[in-house]
Amino acid sequence: MTRQNINRFALTLVGVVAFGLPLVLRSPTYLHILILLYLYAYFTTSWNLVGGFAGVLPLGHAAFVGIGAYTSTILSLQYGVSPWLGMIVGGILAAIAGVLIGLPTFKMRGAYFALATIAFSEGIRVMVENIDYLGPFKLNGPSGFQIPPKNIGLVNYMFIGKEPYYYIVLVMLIGVLAFTYFISRSKLGYYLNAGGEEPEAAMALGINVARAKLIAMAMSSFLTALAGTFYAQFTLYIHPKSVISLDLSFEIAFIALIGGRGSIAGPVLGALLLRPVSDFSRIYFGATLPGLHLIIFGTVLVLVMIYQPRGLQEPLTRAYNRLLDKIIGQTAQGKVRHEYS
Repeated sequence: MTRQNINRFALTLVGVVAFGLPLVLRSPTYLHILILLYLYAYFTTSWNLVGGFAGVLPLGHAAFVGIGAYTSTILSLQYGVSPWLGMIVGGILAAIAGVLIGLPTFKMRGAYFALATIAFSEGIRVMVENIDYLGPFKLNGPSGFQIPPKNIGLVNYMFIGKEPYYYIVLVMLIGVLAFTYFISRSKLGYYLNAGGEEPEAAMALGINVARAKLIAMAMSSFLTALAGTFYAQFTLYIHPKSVISLDLSFEIAFIALIGGRGSIAGPVLGALLLRPVSDFSRIYFGATLPGLHLIIFGTVLVLVMIYQPRGLQEPLTRAYNRLLDKIIGQTAQGKVRHEYS
């Protein structure tokens, strides 16, 4: 029994449980919560490509969610384009927007970069809220779009139950995790880590830090916009304050920072720990204490930054490794005793 075999077994077990949950969990409410958990893990993993590996702090990723959601919805409702195709178009537009944002803002450092991304996201939201038409495209202003639940089926990205949405977002999450793992071990990943930690030293070694960050921003924006289309098709209603809000941008960043930015498991751990808190606080305190989940997130973030500045994934990883060492050690001792008996 080796560490690699145990890790493979653990991943296989997690996968089997994840794919089998809808077979035993029949409650639509809990399926809904799980879908949002996976969706936010996807959002945060996409954010992590630039916010974790590149070492910057973007706080405007809701703009890319909105671009994806609005693009696919407008193309579907007004021009009859399949949401699957609209999802790709929205991703491309978001990638272009991400590059246009990154060109001037990556020259900024620290809080200035974060403020610039907030300004961009808020500018997009205000524009969408106050413009009814953008060229030939109808935006509907603050009213947004109600997507009529007709033409049910996979081709139209619309289903009656929640199970198909569950499996779609689960596959999306697995895909973005695998992509992030590949990037983290590629030359681009090493460039991003070097440029994020010591940009001057990286540039002195000949690394084009700005180019690497722009590529990461384009990939992050594209992937985030894909989830924007999923959100639109899942909720069947979008408006500027639901998909281009600062709340959403902050929540994505908070989950990554608390879970552990720059790691593969950090965004998933953060979503696993914090999304249920957000959902249940909205369910039980949404009417009396709106925004309570952000106060909880902020409090947890302060505590994590004080005691675990690299996120919760670090102590959990240490605990997991100690457990593996104990299992492997006991297995080795048992093998020795068996050989001498």
